[in-house]
Amino acid sequence: MRQLSLADRGQSLSLDKIADDGVLPSCLGVARLGSLQTAGTTFTVWMQVRGSAWVESKEGKFRLRQREWIAFEKDSKPMVQAGRDGLCIGLSLSPDALRALGELVDCNLYAGRGTMTRGEMRVAMRLWRDALDSDRPMQALRPALLHLAALQQGMATGVQRCPGRSRSRKRQVFGRMQRARLYLEGNSHRVVRIGELAELTNFSSWYLSKTFQSLYAESPQSLSARLRLERAADLLRDTDMMVGEVAAASGFDNCCSFARAFRARFGLSASRYREAGANLSPDSAKPLVASRK
Repeated sequence: MRQLSLADRGQSLSLDKIADDGVLPSCLGVARLGSLQTAGTTFTVWMQVRGSAWVESKEGKFRLRQREWIAFEKDSKPMVQAGRDGLCIGLSLSPDALRALGELVDCNLYAGRGTMTRGEMRVAMRLWRDALDSDRPMQALRPALLHLAALQQGMATGVQRCPGRSRSRKRQVFGRMQRARLYLEGNSHRVVRIGELAELTNFSSWYLSKTFQSLYAESPQSLSARLRLERAADLLRDTDMMVGEVAAASGFDNCCSFARAFRARFGLSASRYREAGANLSPDSAKPLVASRK
């Protein structure tokens, strides 16, 4: 069984092209400007060890920073490119392997993204290496899966809130809602229509909106607007783009609507926000304004 596929020093790999024998690697890696696209038959999880990486998938575009993780459904086919000094490790699981391991440990993995502590990152790296070095990779993957499930532990309450008579149905609904949420995060540069999310999840627009609101206490439209404004705040802090360019890059048709929405969200204008300094984050903007009143 092939266990590792590594793209390093600008190398570009596609698992769909190298899997002529029908066997896909379980351990993945990209480093130092290398890029790798996973096959459309596997569930994949990527973890950023150092530096940064950029990801393009069916759900959109993402940037991974150190100690962040992201997980994709089997037909997402993410393409991961490491930064100049980046190292990103991943795990690839076929539906049969994921199902078998899920039955053994009674856990599910879902699409989504999150962050890890330094300790969690060290554990993930060790378990990834153990799976790579083992001559029984399926068994060696079990601890890695349990660790990933622990990283997603906060999602367990979300599963229980999903509609459905059986546990499997609740998990299915939650998985699709997570994918819709990831799609919104990956498309924070534009307005996302409900119809797009409905098509992605194979739910009706009404069912999607109702379930999404119940699960995340926020409508898809509201989350999309918030993510676009947070993207704008990142661009104001991290780039030299003009305010009008930031507005356009965040999906706003004109500067006036952007200015109103930004002030309503952060309590100060985009220009003042930039002047506040590079250390200002979206979460710290509200307290900063409140302290001035």
